[in-house]
Amino acid sequence: MKLLIACLATETNTFSPMPTGRNAFETTFVSREATNLPANLFTGPLHEWKRMGEERGWKVVESLSAAAQPAGTTVREVYEAYRDEILDAIKAHQPDVLLMSMHGAMVADGYDDCEGDLMARAREIMGPDKVIGLELDPHNHMTETMLNNATLIINYKEYPHVDAPDRARELFVMAADAAEGKTNPVMRVHDCRMLTLIETMKEPAMTFVQDMKDAEGKDGVLSVSLTHGFPWADVADVGAKTLVITDGDADKAASTAKAFADKLWDIREGLRMGYPDISEALDIVEAANHKTITLADMGDNAGGGAPADSTFFLQEILKRGMTDVAHGIFWDPVLVAMCQDAGVGARMKVRLGGKICAESGDTVDLDVTVRAIREGMTQKLGDADMAMGTGVWLDADGVHLIVSSVRTQNFAPSVYTDLGIDITEMKALIPKSTNHFYQNFEKVSPQVIHVRSPGAVTPDMTIIPFTKRDGNFWPKVEDPFN
Repeated sequence: MKLLIACLATETNTFSPMPTGRNAFETTFVSREATNLPANLFTGPLHEWKRMGEERGWKVVESLSAAAQPAGTTVREVYEAYRDEILDAIKAHQPDVLLMSMHGAMVADGYDDCEGDLMARAREIMGPDKVIGLELDPHNHMTETMLNNATLIINYKEYPHVDAPDRARELFVMAADAAEGKTNPVMRVHDCRMLTLIETMKEPAMTFVQDMKDAEGKDGVLSVSLTHGFPWADVADVGAKTLVITDGDADKAASTAKAFADKLWDIREGLRMGYPDISEALDIVEAANHKTITLADMGDNAGGGAPADSTFFLQEILKRGMTDVAHGIFWDPVLVAMCQDAGVGARMKVRLGGKICAESGDTVDLDVTVRAIREGMTQKLGDADMAMGTGVWLDADGVHLIVSSVRTQNFAPSVYTDLGIDITEMKALIPKSTNHFYQNFEKVSPQVIHVRSPGAVTPDMTIIPFTKRDGNFWPKVEDPFN
């Protein structure tokens, strides 16, 4: 048996002004030997597949792996070049099984559905009987083209995405069983007509995820996945969908997918977003008795394609004269380089934030002290190491700001502690992230608050200016079924 593994992943915010080009991919990673690199969110599955294939005595061939931080539309020739390199490898090696790690919300110039496009072209090369397996982030667009050309599709179940290796192992076993004729996978999807943030480490979504797991391996059900949808992409298929794979029973797959869509609808009130704004969130901090409260700057999440340089939180903090607050990660490679030249201990006048787009807010001028500089920083998302580049701690007279050379969201409080900040002395930690921060920050913070901050990744799904899908989805419409 011959297995080919590959990765092509990014999440496209079509409203973001930052193009996703070759530099964006190379800053994250581009490799033909990704299994020799430390495992991260997208290469971790490749590590699992190579190990499991070799344990079975399969020949494992590794093709291109490339990923970019979420941003705007991918440049057409960059997507086509990476896609065609993977397709050329498929032609050359003629695998029995193709397993791919992708995001599921990649949009390029001329391609609203990059995953579907690649799947269709791979199927044309491999023929109807070979196995194509696809592992996706749940913030994907589950399209008919993907479903019609892949044999198996499986999403991570958790958000934060800490379970990519678990899902990779499941996908490998299902792909092996299908390739060896033990099963006949059939996939069916049900449109939930919903679009909302689903925090799976809190109720009611936690029980929903457990119900998905409990249904697997029973009555011919091989896998149950939930596509949350990636809201900041103007494509026709954006939205929540349930996906079920059964062993040869299309009716069972369809009815189970509908049953889980109904379950999601039934818990919708628990998913309704009632997030405070910045002022309300800071009121909570000021009223607290020196707790290390975490306030998520949701609107400026680099993981959703935001620039990570908005200043709305910072402006309000300065206006109130607050201190003992740690905020970041701000993306500013130029400022990082200036701090490297000045050195630790330097007192500097700096201009922070507000550089990329209107959604970044106004630039803020500050007098700061460079407290620490550290190169090659990483953060943990589950067991995966996520690169941060060079990090700098700037102290603006008690307002502690983290700046990095690589645009990334804040996954863990190690961003602060690795640079020397004592987070127990902070009244508030303010990570720029939508929800990936949660797993690590809830361990060190007695109160975690998601904040409805302005920015390029607004958490208010009802105001996103879609043009390619209708507005018939909850919560924009209270009953989208009538």
